[in-house]
Amino acid sequence: MVDEKSPMLPPNVDLETKAILKQVALSNRALAELKGYADTIPNKKMLINAVLINEAKDSSAVENIVTTHDDIYRAMSSEKYGSPEAKEVMNYRAALWHGYENVKENEILTTNAIIEIQSILEKNGAGIRKLPDNILRNESTGETVYTPPVSEREIIELLSNLEKYVNIDDDSINPLIKLAVIHYQFESIHPFYDDNGRTGRIINVLYLVLKCLIDTPIVYLSKYIIKNKDEYYKLLQEVHNNKWEEWVIYILKAVEETSLETLEMVKKINNEIEKTRLEIKKELPKIYSKKLIELLFYEFYTKTVYIQEGLSVTRKTAVSYLAALEEKGFISSEKIGKERIYQNKQLYELVKSFE
Repeated sequence: MVDEKSPMLPPNVDLETKAILKQVALSNRALAELKGYADTIPNKKMLINAVLINEAKDSSAVENIVTTHDDIYRAMSSEKYGSPEAKEVMNYRAALWHGYENVKENEILTTNAIIEIQSILEKNGAGIRKLPDNILRNESTGETVYTPPVSEREIIELLSNLEKYVNIDDDSINPLIKLAVIHYQFESIHPFYDDNGRTGRIINVLYLVLKCLIDTPIVYLSKYIIKNKDEYYKLLQEVHNNKWEEWVIYILKAVEETSLETLEMVKKINNEIEKTRLEIKKELPKIYSKKLIELLFYEFYTKTVYIQEGLSVTRKTAVSYLAALEEKGFISSEKIGKERIYQNKQLYELVKSFE
């Protein structure tokens, strides 16, 4: 039997109160505006990578894995460099990409896919926990918030129920309301020994993609949770006592605020791409190409080999292109280990400004 603290979904409570429905309208509007704008951008991967860096950093910070953009930049550009914390952030990015590609290909979010995501985060295959040693605490106060399900059998039963709730829309509940329920339920099940928090936040964005509320993984709630962490734990605890309304509204507000902030960021990145495109076309017409711009904005950085392979030119030509771009101030370079890395400072500073 499932413990009464971990009831099956859907919850036996009114999830469509007047206050919830009012916030749903605001959240849907903000999310739709972001989706509409993102859909007009030709190369979405440039935007996804930029937005994802901050999310990976923020989601890791919720778990007290604190790093800097400089460390992330070094971890991205060379496997030999970057702090352990920055590499944890890179694991998060890899896990999210894996989950996104899985959902887009299969159009379903399964328990097995969630286990894969967590294994990429943790770099191990421990899988679903078998021991009852996972107590949830408020990281600010140290207070015990909740004791999750104990047995592996119970965890598997609850995950199976959650999988069905995620994928089968046999009710009329708005997907954003269901998002709040899904996030609560996963964190309450706490199925893994480690990285339940980051895995749960990846599930959030994958669910939005699955339900076609966004097409690309650019909406993340981690920054909002960091800013409102005490309220997060307080409301999470209250749901354990079947008080759902304020929790659902909290998640809905997170969606609204995050969507609006992300829209601002995405617009600025897109404007920076267009500005750089026009300036390079004017200043360096002989080397300008659409593909070159894409290579410069795909990450914070580029390497000679990326330009060489991306543009199908010789190494000598790639070096000359990068030297010309650096001379005009479009990029700056430094040696990391034995390799010279070229940083897109404009993109780097812009993304960093939204920290």
